[in-house]
Amino acid sequence: MQLVSGRVGQEYNQRKGRKGAFWEDRYHAAAIESGPLLARCLTYIDLNMVRAGVVKHPSEWPHGGYQEVYGTRRRNTVLDLDGLLGVLEFSSVSQLREVYGDWIDEALLTEDGLREEHWTRSIAVGSPDFIRQTQAALGARGKPRDIFQCGEAFVLGEAEENYGPDFGFNNRAIALEKG
Repeated sequence: MQLVSGRVGQEYNQRKGRKGAFWEDRYHAAAIESGPLLARCLTYIDLNMVRAGVVKHPSEWPHGGYQEVYGTRRRNTVLDLDGLLGVLEFSSVSQLREVYGDWIDEALLTEDGLREEHWTRSIAVGSPDFIRQTQAALGARGKPRDIFQCGEAFVLGEAEENYGPDFGFNNRAIALEKG
């Protein structure tokens, strides 16, 4: 992932005449329980370039999952659509496409453009049983981790510690300067 993310960042910066960091953080993997939370995570990921101010809609980003779900990207695909149908309990790709478009449209209307830390910092996201099973599977590495609720999901991760005053800053979308 480090090689891929580095090359993507370099290519984009070169093409746009930019310098500096392209990605906000290093690659991070989390276990996500199948079902509605996985669907929400996929939608969140497809909105990354929208949050970054690079595109206005995920359909404009040629390298995302949106392109794979809608079949417009055929080379170098990452998603296993048959597997995705199974874990999201859809019977056909056309049904997935219809619902996925609704998820994206709803998220574009309701999200405020901020990062959701439970997708970007946690070890696992899911139901209480899924989180306990994941924690047990991690053995000694999972024991010191905390389980906490974040909206409708439960999360396995490190509790956020505040080491200084809270100045009230929020993450905001990174927009490219157009001049």
